Amino acid sequence: MEEPQRSIRAVHGESTVTVYQAYSPEIGLPAAREGRFPAAWKRDRMTWIKPSFLWMMYRCGWGSKDGQETVLAVEITREGFEWALRHACLSHYARGLHENRAAWRQELKRAPTRVQWDPERDLRLRPLPYRSLQLGLSGEVARRYADEWTVTIRDVTPLAHEVHALVSGGDLDSAARLLPRESSYTGQDELIAHLRG
Repeated sequence: MEEPQRSIRAVHGESTVTVYQAYSPEIGLPAAREGRFPAAWKRDRMTWIKPSFLWMMYRCGWGSKDGQETVLAVEITREGFEWALRHACLSHYARGLHENRAAWRQELKRAPTRVQWDPERDLRLRPLPYRSLQLGLSGEVARRYADEWTVTIRDVTPLAHEVHALVSGGDLDSAARLLPRESSYTGQDELIAHLRG
């Protein structure tokens, strides 16, 4: 079955959804240990969360990029995730979705969250012909993400390194078996109808 051009694929259950972020050990290790983002995590800055494990691997270079050495799987409430989607604006202007560029700019200014669709990645981190969600949370919403929506935080850096080693060794089947089981997010059609541009 062909993948939709834009859809949310994630590890999710009845009440939670898993997103990924990568940080320096100074932020990532205490976050995983305590299950909460530490005080050093800036709650007033925009933060981007990604439901796609492989897109996160592309972004952080399997946990090798400077300042992104600790890869976190952050389980958050579906309620929070869906609130963020409902109040999001696309990070770019889309003809047909927005009345005009000025209307899009106004919406972007007001929206507490924004969405970007980036090419999903395969195990070798090559772009695929369909896109993966990135969700940007700013200001008060970033604080709610860190302090209200977060259920658990796990350090998945060892998993990132293990999958990368298998890919580097050419064992793609074993690498694929270790990947988190992401599936199409239930109820997403209504949630992202205004974000498909």
